[in-house]
Amino acid sequence: MLRKCAALGLPLLLLAACSNDSLDPPAAVPTGNAASATADDGFTYAVIGDRPYTSVKLAEMPQLIAQINADPAVSLVIHVGDIEAGSKTGCLDTYFSSIKDLFDTFEDPFVYTPGDNEWVDCHQYIKSNGLNTPTERLQAIRTLFFPTAGQTLGLNPRHVTTQAGDPVNSAYIENVTWTQGNVLFAVVNIQGSNNDLAPWFLDPATDMPANYLDYPSQADEFAARALADSIWIAQAFDRATRTNARGVVLAFQADMWDPAEPTLDGFDKLVEQIGTLSAGFGHPVLLLEGDSHVWRIDAPFTTGAVVTPTSTLFSSLHPVTPAAPNVTRLVVDGSSSPTSYTRLTINPGRNKDLFTLTRVPLQ
Repeated sequence: MLRKCAALGLPLLLLAACSNDSLDPPAAVPTGNAASATADDGFTYAVIGDRPYTSVKLAEMPQLIAQINADPAVSLVIHVGDIEAGSKTGCLDTYFSSIKDLFDTFEDPFVYTPGDNEWVDCHQYIKSNGLNTPTERLQAIRTLFFPTAGQTLGLNPRHVTTQAGDPVNSAYIENVTWTQGNVLFAVVNIQGSNNDLAPWFLDPATDMPANYLDYPSQADEFAARALADSIWIAQAFDRATRTNARGVVLAFQADMWDPAEPTLDGFDKLVEQIGTLSAGFGHPVLLLEGDSHVWRIDAPFTTGAVVTPTSTLFSSLHPVTPAAPNVTRLVVDGSSSPTSYTRLTINPGRNKDLFTLTRVPLQ
């Protein structure tokens, strides 16, 4: 459900959305405009992703951070992944450290999930990103950006629940969840490049480093993460149902409905699961995505809905697309698109217009 009005001279869209969560919710860290975990309060987050790409976008990051820090409404920031371009970057530790230093200047709690450009695409074959092993790069990203399990980044971090607390899926420190304003948020490691099914190499002798077998293979990585993500999503909706949450918000990197991609079969089971669970939940669900870089709001589980600006039916992109009109999707600006952040405002009370999404350009 979508309603339009105007705010600050920008289009403002009021959407039906839901929240998700899993395991026990963490205690909220008090902030000036924070909502409690369980009251039907209103509050606002900032959402960004797919940045910084290029030297120009990197130079803009301090200004964007300062603008978000100065926004009195914002109480938490979510970055849906991809912190560099997807090819010819080298996936260097020095660059990753410089981005971590920037992220550490956010005044509010900062939630980050890794994108494919910083690990899945870190290989020489096709991407020209040097002799790297993607799963080694994922380990490096986890070590750098997730130094304390169950705690966000930012100058004023907050506690979150991490899947690292599950002995079976303890590697997935980046999968986190929390509850605020009786809305459940869950961050999930879902990747571009067909969810890491695009091949890493043609000939490992030339395309991979000599020690690539010391790290999980692509097949093992995909299988383990697919299971962990499926469990995490199911737990989120289960908890949202049991706690009578107002809504569920899922944040991840991949655009699972990008018709420009040659294949999307790495997302088939996720699309079916999210659609089925959302329909059963019945309250607003919001998906926060990056990957395709063009700001848009749409409804991928609504019968007859099309991917903008094309006329491609969402339902044509996967074998099973359950009907779940309570799901709305946001894709954030990224790459060379105009620099912006999105204000995600959770409105007080219980109604179909649970979320307001406002695109805020860099000033």
